[in-house]
Amino acid sequence: MTRLRAGVLASYLMLVILALIYIYPFLLSVAGSFKTDADATSNPLSLLPQTWSFTAYERLFTQVPLPLWAANSMIVTICVTLGRVFLDSLAGYALSRLQFRGRTWIFAGLIAVMSVPNVVLLIPRFLIIKELGIYNTYAGMIIPLLVDAAGIFIMKQFFESIPVSIEEAARIDGAGIFRTFWTIVLPMARPALVTLFILSFQGSWNEFAHFIISRQSTDLNTLTTGVASLFSGQLGSGNQFPLKLAAAVLMTIPVAVLFFIFQRKIMSTTEGAEKG
Repeated sequence: MTRLRAGVLASYLMLVILALIYIYPFLLSVAGSFKTDADATSNPLSLLPQTWSFTAYERLFTQVPLPLWAANSMIVTICVTLGRVFLDSLAGYALSRLQFRGRTWIFAGLIAVMSVPNVVLLIPRFLIIKELGIYNTYAGMIIPLLVDAAGIFIMKQFFESIPVSIEEAARIDGAGIFRTFWTIVLPMARPALVTLFILSFQGSWNEFAHFIISRQSTDLNTLTTGVASLFSGQLGSGNQFPLKLAAAVLMTIPVAVLFFIFQRKIMSTTEGAEKG
């Protein structure tokens, strides 16, 4: 028993140490956002500001068009998230249930796309956006992100864990393919949908590279591209550490809130698949 307790204590101690290592940069960002420029320069790794200051947050709402950036990010994120959840679910259901020629090759191509780094696709994506005439528009920022290979893969694997007999009973009652998908199968895939929703929201909210190549106007700046402009010295000389850290902290709030609300749903994805 003594050895067992010592092992458990060592495991918890290791987990606490790892948690502190992961959370320390975030705590550093929060503390740095309340520092003055001089304090942030002289004591960048201190978690306690010498003088508490809200100047960085005041400047974000007075000298920086932060509300515009946040509105653009919210518009793009909501459209991408809802569209991706719907389209990925449709594609995943088709690959898991419908029998058609070339289905195996399509799924193989999907796996191949998942293995390609996103940076490789930036130039082809830019050329397509230009040719379609949607460059520097919301459409150019949203449409290319509406379908995600990883999301299709997640939904396909989850749908395959649901017994086919449930759908056969619905079809005997006269339900078509889409009605069976929408009213029977999709509600059973709620854990996978929540997981896909959070991953899509986080990915589109934090997207940076695509927004660089899909727009040029500053009126279409999102939080990621807007904060990047702060790092390029948009507001003048100096390191501007508190201002940059304050913007980064505000950016993390929506994703953090969403995760804490739905974290139990994410944890139950495997359990839901087994029950289905």
